[in-house]
Amino acid sequence: MEWRTVVVIVLIVSLCFFIVPIKVDFNKTVKDAELFANYIARYNKSYKNDSAKYVERFERFQKSLRHIEKLNSLRSSQESAYYGLTEFSDLSDDEFMEQALIPDLPLRGQKHTTASYYHQHSTDSVNRMKRMIPITDIPSKFDWRDKGVVGSVMNQENCGACWAFSTVGVVESMYAIKNGTLHSFSVQEMIDCMPGNFGCQGGDICSLLSWLLASKTRIISETDYPLTLQTDTYLHQFPNYVGINKKGEPEGFRLDATLSNVLALANTNRVCFSFVDAETELLTLLVTHGPVAAAVNAISWQNYLGGIIQYNCDGSFNSLNHAVQIVGYDTEARIPHYIIKNSWGPSFGNKGYIFIAVGKNLCGKTNERAGM
Repeated sequence: MEWRTVVVIVLIVSLCFFIVPIKVDFNKTVKDAELFANYIARYNKSYKNDSAKYVERFERFQKSLRHIEKLNSLRSSQESAYYGLTEFSDLSDDEFMEQALIPDLPLRGQKHTTASYYHQHSTDSVNRMKRMIPITDIPSKFDWRDKGVVGSVMNQENCGACWAFSTVGVVESMYAIKNGTLHSFSVQEMIDCMPGNFGCQGGDICSLLSWLLASKTRIISETDYPLTLQTDTYLHQFPNYVGINKKGEPEGFRLDATLSNVLALANTNRVCFSFVDAETELLTLLVTHGPVAAAVNAISWQNYLGGIIQYNCDGSFNSLNHAVQIVGYDTEARIPHYIIKNSWGPSFGNKGYIFIAVGKNLCGKTNERAGM
């Protein structure tokens, strides 16, 4: 008897023993089990030889399948977001939040709203916005990737340091815009050295950028301070650490200079902004200054494959749980949208990117911005 058939029988018998009060569709269960077997092989899941875990994950996998079917049934056009199996499809909502997101990000972000480096933009503050960022005619589509100033998509894996990945990615772009060369800066240095954060257990973009600006901390290359995806503390004793390259020579880039000279906001010490109800200003900022880091709500992205997200993505401040980079937009498209660089690896979404519709603050993308 084929092993997949045996697995299906075991699963159905297990459901009987657990006395699950549902009507079992045998044909659908068989199909789900076959999909699950292929899924395990594709993502090399560690529980493939653990029967108890296998059954548990299969149940969560089935819930994802039904949710995927529901989301895809709501698509309004070929350009709309579409969903399918991802490496996260065998996780519950709580597990996905714990593994890939930052559950307490709203609490971390709330403290910034009264800080000197935070600024609230809205439709009532256009005049102040004009003094800081000239409102000019902007193109209907713009993508910083076309300029060669956006680094490759990285994978945070089980390290909850999206805040560091998104911020360092923005700094890389800003440095490239000013100097014409794209360097890979050290995300791990930020994970290890940022005071008050918890490394792979979470942080936030406003804290990191304000610290970099205030402390004049230097950031060194990825080559000389490689990514480990673990929270280390051995550099905390060196608050003025500059960085030593392989030749034993000090090196590093002064982030205060990069931020002030490139971002053209040097006359303010503000690095964290809100653009709720002011997306025109955000689009202008993207064109005139460069990519920005953003706090978003990514709980609905668990099974995202591609297309433009238009629905099912709460944008309230209290729902923020992830940090990404906005690297461009396209208002010529049938569904005008932002181009979002994520940190879940190039195999997630559209080669590591996600598209979110312009307007309505979908996924909270205008709630918090840093990196300008």
